[in-house]
Amino acid sequence: MLSLNDLQNVIHNPTIPYVGTISEQLEPGSLIVIRGHVPSDAERFQVDLQCGSSVKPRADVAFHFNPRFKRANYIVCNTLTNERWGWEEITYDMPFQKEKSFEIVIMVLKDKFQVAVNGKHTLLYTHRIKLEKIDTLGIYDHVNIHSVGFRFSSDLQSTQASTLGLTNMNRENALKSGISQFTLPFEARLNSPMGPGRTVVVKGEVNMKAKSFNIDLIAEKSKTIALHLNPRLNIKAFVRNSFLNNAWGEEERNITFFPFSPGMYFEMIIYCDTREFKVAVNGAHSLEYKHRFRDLGSIDTVAINGDIRLLEVRNW
Repeated sequence: MLSLNDLQNVIHNPTIPYVGTISEQLEPGSLIVIRGHVPSDAERFQVDLQCGSSVKPRADVAFHFNPRFKRANYIVCNTLTNERWGWEEITYDMPFQKEKSFEIVIMVLKDKFQVAVNGKHTLLYTHRIKLEKIDTLGIYDHVNIHSVGFRFSSDLQSTQASTLGLTNMNRENALKSGISQFTLPFEARLNSPMGPGRTVVVKGEVNMKAKSFNIDLIAEKSKTIALHLNPRLNIKAFVRNSFLNNAWGEEERNITFFPFSPGMYFEMIIYCDTREFKVAVNGAHSLEYKHRFRDLGSIDTVAINGDIRLLEVRNW
C-alpha cells in the first residue's frame, strides 16, 4: 500500500459530494489514491474524472467509476460526452463491501486507466476522452472518504538512467533511441550481485492474450536459477522454483490472490533478504520465497521472457 508520504496534494475527510480541481496534468504514471469506507446503507457511489465542473450543461466525464450495491454488487464504468452516456462496461468481481474500508488506486496509462482496490487489480478502462482534458475529480453519493491524494509522474515515458544491463544490446539500443521497451527474451548483468538488501524492479504490461511469463535471477557461472518467477495467467497460478544442479526443485504456488490480468501494467519489486526473496506487485506484497541457493553473491544476471511488453528493468 502507498504511504500518504508518497502522495501530493492530500485532502483529508472531504465533504461529499466533493468536486475539486486536479492541480497538475494527469500523465502516464500518475496515480490517484482514494481511501474511505462504505456505509451500511450505501446503494452506490461514484468517482468521476471530469473535464471541468460545470453543472448546466453538465461537464464531460472521461472516467465514471460507479460501484453499486442495491440489487446485485457490481461496478459500472462509462464516459459522458455532451451530456450523453456511452456504453457501460460492467465488472462483476466486486471488491467493495458495506461497512468495510477501502483503498482505490487509479493508475493513468497511455491508453487506459487501471484500477486496483485494496491492492488487488480490479479493472481496465480504455480512454475515450483525451487525458489533457481531465482537470477535475468528483466523488458523489453514499460513501465516506478519509483521504484523496495524487502522485504526478511521467516515469512510464522514458527509460531511467539506472536501467539494468551493462552488456545487453536491447538496453543500449533502447537508450540510444529514447524508448523504454525491450525485445524479449531479455537477459542482462546486474549492476551489483544479489545479497541482503538488494532489489530488482521490473516494469511491464501483460499482453491481452497472455498465457505466462517468467523472471529469473541467475548465477551465470554455474547456470543456476536461484529464483524462477512464473505467473501463468491461463490457470491463475504464480509458480516459484529454483533450478539447482541441473534439476528443477519442487514448485511453490500458494498465494493469497493472483495479481496479474491481461492488459494490465505491473511494477514488480523483488527484494533480497537474508532468508528469502520478497516480491510485491503494484505496491502490494505478493509472496516470499526462502533461499534454496545460498551463494547469493554469485547471482549476477536477470532473464525475462514470455507474454509481456517489457518497459523497464532496474536494480540497486
